[in-house]
Amino acid sequence: MNPTPAQARLMGAALLLALLGGWEAIVRQAGISALVLPAPSAVASALWTGLGSGYFWPHIRATLAALLLGLAGGSLGGLLMGMLLAESPLLDRVLKPYIVVSQVVPKLALAPLFVLWLGFGMAPTALITALICFFPLMENTHTGLRQCDAQRLQLFRMLGATRMQTLLRLKLPMALPAILAGLRVAVVLALVGAVVGEFIGASQGLGAVIIASQGMMDTALMFAALVLIAAMGLLLYQATLLLERRLLRSHADQPGDLP
Repeated sequence: MNPTPAQARLMGAALLLALLGGWEAIVRQAGISALVLPAPSAVASALWTGLGSGYFWPHIRATLAALLLGLAGGSLGGLLMGMLLAESPLLDRVLKPYIVVSQVVPKLALAPLFVLWLGFGMAPTALITALICFFPLMENTHTGLRQCDAQRLQLFRMLGATRMQTLLRLKLPMALPAILAGLRVAVVLALVGAVVGEFIGASQGLGAVIIASQGMMDTALMFAALVLIAAMGLLLYQATLLLERRLLRSHADQPGDLP
């Protein structure tokens, strides 16, 4: 018997409580130093204190701003590049190797260069985030457009549809699930990119909090920042799922649009 969504959520919450309880018990029974592994109660205390005092809020806003800016730029660039490569086999053969090479280079290795070129602040963090978000959207858009149904494509050609009409009315709607799947991946990676960028070139943000807490040897504060990063990632992922459901539902409700 498959559990209902409510039962699945309850099971997930019970698993989380069990894990936290086991963690707390192990730390207390083994006498592990808080410097090595703080108990969940210590992490919760640091999180509550940081939120209540207002310490975390500027850092949350800084990380969220860099994340959204990089996600918007990288996703738009990836979408446009995927469309361009899918529509032009020549550009696909010429540019694709360079795009792949740009993605296999570790972004952490590029971060000091971005700081040198752009200075400290949000700009290098947003740029790293955009570069990380670019490839999932580009690859999924390219793949989705290339997998267009051949019979429908032939029908559009017989009806005299232009290349732009075919792209906008047939290929993009059919590739929408693949594009949105790439967006889900990009949202998760965007948070990783923002935090990595803040490790190197930011004085504000949750990544900067992690670096500062390491310097202060405050492991509980570090874990509290990690909890905030995880919560932010889950909320953004759920928002992306909600957007995906609405877009796919509205697309399914629309009748076929032929030129």
